[in-house]
Amino acid sequence: MLVKISSHLRKLAKKSSAVGKQFFPSPKEKEFSRATSLDPLLEEKYKKVKGLIHKYPKRVLIELTLNCASFCRFCTRRREVSDIKKGEISPKDIEKMIDYIKSKPTINEAIFSGGDPLTVPELLISTLRKFSRLSQIKIIRVHTRVPVSNPRLLTKKILAEFTKINRKKTFYLSIHIEHPDELTPQTLSAIKALKKTGAILLSQAVFLRGINDSYKVLADLFTKLSELGVRPYYIFHCDLVKGIEHFIAPIEKEIKIMTKLRKNLSGIAFPFHVIDAPNGSGKIPAPLNFWNFNTSNFTDFLEKKIKMY
Repeated sequence: MLVKISSHLRKLAKKSSAVGKQFFPSPKEKEFSRATSLDPLLEEKYKKVKGLIHKYPKRVLIELTLNCASFCRFCTRRREVSDIKKGEISPKDIEKMIDYIKSKPTINEAIFSGGDPLTVPELLISTLRKFSRLSQIKIIRVHTRVPVSNPRLLTKKILAEFTKINRKKTFYLSIHIEHPDELTPQTLSAIKALKKTGAILLSQAVFLRGINDSYKVLADLFTKLSELGVRPYYIFHCDLVKGIEHFIAPIEKEIKIMTKLRKNLSGIAFPFHVIDAPNGSGKIPAPLNFWNFNTSNFTDFLEKKIKMY
């Protein structure tokens, strides 16, 4: 995986080791066990046409690009992210996506991800306009880390387009943010600008060992986000991707932290804690310590038994 870090993050990393660990490579990336794989979520299996993944019945994930403003070292798609040419999407590819969606009338939601779709603003705008004309698509989501990784990429033009889309469809925007140190003045300004578009703002995070696997850190992060009008939506157990195993925290520690957070945070500041089933199907909610349960295994959406590692 290539190294790419914006000037914004380089400056921030000088003050925050939590930020530096996320974006600067580590020798530990060369250490991995047999349990890891390049594609534990089986995304390649569910790729129906170039750039479109259809894993769940009612929604599709659109990879508009494999480029990001900065490359996270714990990226689930590190097998392909940074291979910019491989991820280039043409107008014909977009038409094939639309044809596929029309052939599956149960699909009502499109999620734009990547890479980061805000790094290809012209393509994002033109594709959003095409998807907004599909009557079966009721919900549009854009997933991005640009407000954190390079806030300058959030231009007036893209903000204006988000405002237009929000008038046509139910529009969600999910910001990937891991640590309160990332809430810089520039990022706060970006969040405020996104809020003005009328988009429903969500956040996603990943539990990262030695970075945010702390009650204090997450309580601070989720409290600040909810105060900003960003609803903490998901916090993921780090995926079993080859090269990122050193980021994985023990599930028991995560559950202990989440249980304490549930006792002390408002419901609107408390996200779903999930495991994206490795070699399986589904984002499986992790239980809290209010119940007796076994952390050694769980069942995915298809009733397949998954062993924890």
